[in-house]
Amino acid sequence: MKNLPHIALIAALGVAACSAAPASTEAAPADTAKLDASGAQPATPLVDAPFTVKEVASFNEPWAMTFVPGTRAALITEKSGKLKLWQESGPTLDVAGVPVVAYGGQGGFGDVIVAPDFSTSGTIYLSWVEAGPGKTYGAVVGKAKLIQGASPRLEGLQIIWKQDPKVEGQGHFSHRLVFSPDGKYLFITSGERQKFDPAQDMTKNLGKVIRLNPDGSVPADNPFAEKGGVTAQIWSLGHRNLLGITFDGTGKLWNQEMGPKGGDEVNLVEAKANYGYPIVSNGDHYDGKDIPDHPTRPEFAAPKLWWNPSVSPGGLAWYGGDMYPGWKNSLLMGALSGEGLIRMAVDGDTLHKSDRWDFGQRIREVEVRDDGSVWLLTDGEDGKLVKLVPKK
Repeated sequence: MKNLPHIALIAALGVAACSAAPASTEAAPADTAKLDASGAQPATPLVDAPFTVKEVASFNEPWAMTFVPGTRAALITEKSGKLKLWQESGPTLDVAGVPVVAYGGQGGFGDVIVAPDFSTSGTIYLSWVEAGPGKTYGAVVGKAKLIQGASPRLEGLQIIWKQDPKVEGQGHFSHRLVFSPDGKYLFITSGERQKFDPAQDMTKNLGKVIRLNPDGSVPADNPFAEKGGVTAQIWSLGHRNLLGITFDGTGKLWNQEMGPKGGDEVNLVEAKANYGYPIVSNGDHYDGKDIPDHPTRPEFAAPKLWWNPSVSPGGLAWYGGDMYPGWKNSLLMGALSGEGLIRMAVDGDTLHKSDRWDFGQRIREVEVRDDGSVWLLTDGEDGKLVKLVPKK
């Protein structure tokens, strides 16, 4: 599906889609058939949504969040380098002992999740961007113990993984994190850093989904473990800029990624699978150069859903609760240039574009609390933590 007008202001290699609030354009009538083929989904006004939006806190460029088990608090990363402990019934506190981050472009503080054994270990996992020699950069993942209280802090911060190699530029780090449902494996999204070819290069861990043990070592049953080196870390390849990853209620792993122009997609992530980028995509390069569509190369795994015009996906969460009627067994995805929230019903290996709500704000992160409530982070210097309150 080629050469459709993009919902975002087109910028070289898609940087603007990730970092600046874009203008919206409408597709030309001649492109209607192509839009229909992609499953184009009109946005419902927020006033007609089955929930109201309650703003509860403000942050400076919030990027990711996770709820702290056993509390009504959440850890929230700010892209410029702060880790915040938000408390529903108390002040928002700075967490001490955080790493120094390389802030700029799409880089800075990234994801934060808790370890499966957090209740006994207090361990959390963080991702951030680290500067290298010259003007090179790369994402890293570390773990530390969270000490809670009136002056929260991290202790024993240890880096367990790095993007290899570090390259020039400050885009497409991805660095989202999720643990497998059994708690045995840590999955990391590693963007291709706007360099295209590394997504297919098995000697680099860029443009890949990574699978590690919780200590950062490589599981013996990884699909390329026998190759050694960074290749042994690889779970799947052929990815672009993966800004969300989650497991569903049956243990299937899903990711969303910001594709090229008109190629945003959601994938069912499977071991050893190659998702084709940059050889195939349902979008085109931002400079207008054609990329063959997925059907032309059936040996590559095709997305389960894709968007044209693009929505610039941000955040991805599994919803298995009952608080919002009709949402059980769904994926919830934020939209940056699309300025809203998208719900996709999961039916086995099939996804359906079920709902899309127009927030008029860029949605960076989606999280579900243990009580079944859905929380979002809006993007930008005055980003908000908001709760979706079901209408009665």
